Amino acid sequence: MLDSVFKSVKEASRKVGLLPEEKVNQLLISLADKAEKNIPSILEENKKDLALMPESDPKYDRLKLTEQRIRDIAGDIRKVSGLPSPLGITLEEKVLGNGLRLEKITVPLGVIGIIYEARPNVTFDVFALCLKSGNACILKGGSDAENSNKHIVSLIKEVLKEHAESPDYITLLPSDRSATQALLHAVGYVDIIIPRGSQNLIDYVRDNSKVPVIETGAGIVHVYFDSSGDVRKGADIVFNSKTRRVSVCNALDCLIVHKSRLPDLYELTRRLAEKNVHLFADESAFAVLEKKYPDALLEKAREEHFGIEFLDYKMSIKTVSDLDDALDHIFRHSSKHSEAIVAENKNTIDIFLKNVDAAAVYANASTAFTDGAQFGLGAEIGISTQKLHARGPMGLRELTSYKWLIRGNGNVRVP
Repeated sequence: MLDSVFKSVKEASRKVGLLPEEKVNQLLISLADKAEKNIPSILEENKKDLALMPESDPKYDRLKLTEQRIRDIAGDIRKVSGLPSPLGITLEEKVLGNGLRLEKITVPLGVIGIIYEARPNVTFDVFALCLKSGNACILKGGSDAENSNKHIVSLIKEVLKEHAESPDYITLLPSDRSATQALLHAVGYVDIIIPRGSQNLIDYVRDNSKVPVIETGAGIVHVYFDSSGDVRKGADIVFNSKTRRVSVCNALDCLIVHKSRLPDLYELTRRLAEKNVHLFADESAFAVLEKKYPDALLEKAREEHFGIEFLDYKMSIKTVSDLDDALDHIFRHSSKHSEAIVAENKNTIDIFLKNVDAAAVYANASTAFTDGAQFGLGAEIGISTQKLHARGPMGLRELTSYKWLIRGNGNVRVP
């Protein structure tokens, strides 16, 4: 039933990849302006979605748009317009002995399918990045954000029509499950699918898609506080990594503490109580925090509290005997998204940075920085936790492939 829709987007993808860079930038600036001019209507549609979700739901914060968030989104779109085009970049060139001139250049992926949950900001971000990288996009949002997504896509299509461009550069599918299945099986129409959301969503897409998939992170995030760690830095990093926005994939899930620094554990976690963060502490950590950290927010950790993405005001604590013990724990439980160390010993930091297998590895900085805009990419289409094609924040360059151009002068191959 959706084949005709997919076909229209595939046809449109032939045009969007050939748009002059100046025209692309004009479209993006117009979209940023339209987003800001339509803040009241966007918020009105967003309120309809919010009314159907309890405020206690961890996804509520992701779903919620505010005037400032929309202005920030518009700012990110303008930043994307100011970035160099990722297309037509020469990656490699050489002349063969037979005179053939070879050039390897960047090209669009084609049609990108995005399956995402309660994140209406993704609708803006995806279109901006796809347009700038010469790709058409098919969006499959969740029912939680249906009103917001429909309105945002209608504004994007208005901008395209105002500039005499095809509205099929972007398509929003119905929010029902059958549309998801159709997208996952759209071989020949869709070149790649990127899921953004919970681990359950990512697993479902990976297990059921016939179209190639780039996995974007569920984040099971650790911060290791080393024997050489600075308490003030550690407390700030733990608080920011955990509480800045608990529902995002770069939020802290497990604090790992060197056993020699257990006397500093309360100072490292004290401010978390201000945000009602529930701690699941192993025996050693529990003994230190008992009667200091609020009783109602503290309990002994069980095995299931490690290796889990909480997306909530919850955090586990693991005590380790040394750096190797910390590295082993991260190896067993990490989702390879973002990991951090707080330490002053340079050798310890170097070992951690070299050994931890993750898309983003930090030393003495909050994991909250794993974000396309923060990395200077303008925005991101997701945080890839796999190793093929793209890893980490997926900006413009990660939304391209390449092709070889071979120029000859009547050359023929002789056996």
